[in-house]
Amino acid sequence: MTVIPEAPHTTRTGAAGGSRPTAAGRMLSVLDAFGPRHRTLSLSEIARRAGLTLPTAHRLVGELVGWGALERDDSGRYSVGLRLLELSALAPRGLELREAAFPHLEDLHQVTRGNIHLGVRDGREVVYIEAIRARGPNPLSSRVGDRWPMHATGTGLVLLAHEDPALQEEVLRSPLERFSPMTVVDPRELRRHLARIRQTGVAVARGQITLPDLAVAVPVRDPAGRVAAAISVVVAADRARPRELACVLTQASRAISRTLGPRP
Repeated sequence: MTVIPEAPHTTRTGAAGGSRPTAAGRMLSVLDAFGPRHRTLSLSEIARRAGLTLPTAHRLVGELVGWGALERDDSGRYSVGLRLLELSALAPRGLELREAAFPHLEDLHQVTRGNIHLGVRDGREVVYIEAIRARGPNPLSSRVGDRWPMHATGTGLVLLAHEDPALQEEVLRSPLERFSPMTVVDPRELRRHLARIRQTGVAVARGQITLPDLAVAVPVRDPAGRVAAAISVVVAADRARPRELACVLTQASRAISRTLGPRP
């Protein structure tokens, strides 16, 4: 039986230096308790994951439910509410990219029948701002909002390869999580991978998260020529043709970049 890892949850709202969190920080810690592996939570689970007392969690959760940031189901468990979906759709960094990319991502999905991702960098991680899942059983988590360490995914490797050398070294010096026996966690080997990606413009990641899968990814450039995002396709390794996938990805990337180009 294959153990399928999901995108890891990363806490981003802790107070610096161990100082007491503010009221806003506690509210954010409640929202940050949710993640790809924790899409629904009980009140006690929220309190534990947010580092709050149960009464404090109860009060904050009640306010968030009233505002629409959280929703409560009939069993008493909580999930992220539609109000946050409304707000996230307004994010200027992702909105234009998603609108420009989506028709081309749909075409990629039709041609490859694989999982399609559009990812951007957030700190030392890649976040999927658009995703199309392949039909049928597929172990890979491919949902909008999934967050992964950059060294473990095709999109993340592309973004890391084109980042500032200082950030690359920061990532390489940090503990690199292993998701499968094939996940590259040796800094010297990872440096060689990044150099190859810069040279070829393509990342090929075999079995980095789930052994049956192969990911191919390429950068998406903005009108100034900077790498703004990365797109990838993930297919079963036994039927993958990396060169063909790289070709169709590159065509899609160029089409997206043209759509992002200067308006008349």
